[in-house]
Amino acid sequence: MSDQEFDRCASVPSPLSLKANMLWNSAGSLTYLACQWLVTVLVVRLTSGYDAAGLLSLAMSVTGIFGTFATYKMNTYQISDVHHEHKLVDYLGFRLVMLVGTFAACMVYALLTCTEGALLTIALFYGFKGVGLVIDVLHGADQQHRRMDYIGKSFMLQGVGTLAAFALVFGLTQSLNAAIVAMGAAALAVLVLFDLPHTGRLEAVSVRVNRAETLFFLRTSLPAVVASVAASALFTIPKQYLAVDAGDAALGIYASVSAIALVVQMGAQYLYVPLLDVFPRAFFDEGAGAFKRLLAKAVAGILAMSVAATALLVLLGPWVLGLLFGESILPYAYLLLPVILATVATAFLWFLGDLLIALRDFRGNFWGNIAALAAVCALTVPLVGAYDMNGVSFAGAGACLVGVAVCAAFLARDVRRRGRSDASEAETEPGKQIIPGERAEVSSPANEPGISSIGCD
Repeated sequence: MSDQEFDRCASVPSPLSLKANMLWNSAGSLTYLACQWLVTVLVVRLTSGYDAAGLLSLAMSVTGIFGTFATYKMNTYQISDVHHEHKLVDYLGFRLVMLVGTFAACMVYALLTCTEGALLTIALFYGFKGVGLVIDVLHGADQQHRRMDYIGKSFMLQGVGTLAAFALVFGLTQSLNAAIVAMGAAALAVLVLFDLPHTGRLEAVSVRVNRAETLFFLRTSLPAVVASVAASALFTIPKQYLAVDAGDAALGIYASVSAIALVVQMGAQYLYVPLLDVFPRAFFDEGAGAFKRLLAKAVAGILAMSVAATALLVLLGPWVLGLLFGESILPYAYLLLPVILATVATAFLWFLGDLLIALRDFRGNFWGNIAALAAVCALTVPLVGAYDMNGVSFAGAGACLVGVAVCAAFLARDVRRRGRSDASEAETEPGKQIIPGERAEVSSPANEPGISSIGCD
């Protein structure tokens, strides 16, 4: 270890408590999401027409399609790499490789499906989102070191900064492209002035494109990417069928009602995402018993949050719908409860899928989401035909529950194997206990020879 590395390791900030990390992550994420939503409001309020709003929506949709491939489901993988089997430089290098590759694919898609006037806007918005995806890799390192206050503050700075930049430039110029450039500049400033220095306190930050590492990531995370694409289709398929069967107005009504139920999904994510590095530590280092106790607490927390959010939305949902969309939406408030139940089922599918990735069970995550996709294909036509708009919720919820059952079966198998491994170690060395921080020898796709650990151990 060089003198510079020794000095950095000696001054590494202490980790925060789990509660503090959850609070910072939730506060930052909510601030960022609120600011991004306000951008979509301002693009309408600051101009006399809807052309800019439509173009911004198009850019968001097109770049969103390729966002899954740019991230390549590596965020969960990186966060759960608790023993630093891969270095931050390699995660950053892989993210840049994927950003370049998906940009080319995105622009080819845009050239084939969009008007010529939209191409520059799509390219600029992709650049803005790309800065955020680079920041996400640094946030992965922050979470590994249990400093999610850095993440929360970064999200707050990104949200407020990009909102202010958009409002100022778009208000003065009425140019959507100029406003997107300003948003990208604000995000880049947060990356350079905040995230790089703060993550640099935890470990060395640089970029390396390693062919072997790139091929390993491409091969290992491919099932998770396919599973993510399948998961994204679980409500898209019944919504599209609803539009064909009942018309665009029915789809618009359903989309408006379902928007407020996203708070349940977001709440579940804010609860379990800070645990994605805690779960593998418990599983691989402390044994099946510690993992099951942590899992029980997480499931209980998600259930409690879901019950509380459901009760709140049932009581206040109609009032909120009327406030946001006017009295014309009130006759459709009956859609809310099925939407909430479908959202809870989705939250559990996401949770179990991410948990399986954290435990390096990519097969379980893959088959869980593929089973859900097959189920929604089978359920959509009969349920939407029978229950109209509620059929979308019933089909999506049923599919998610099928996926949850499959993921839970794979997780139970993993826990049984971990338990047998614990028992075997105890028999081999009587009286020995698995000590936190002492790694158990467990088969994992990431355990490849020749990959050294990093950090300040």
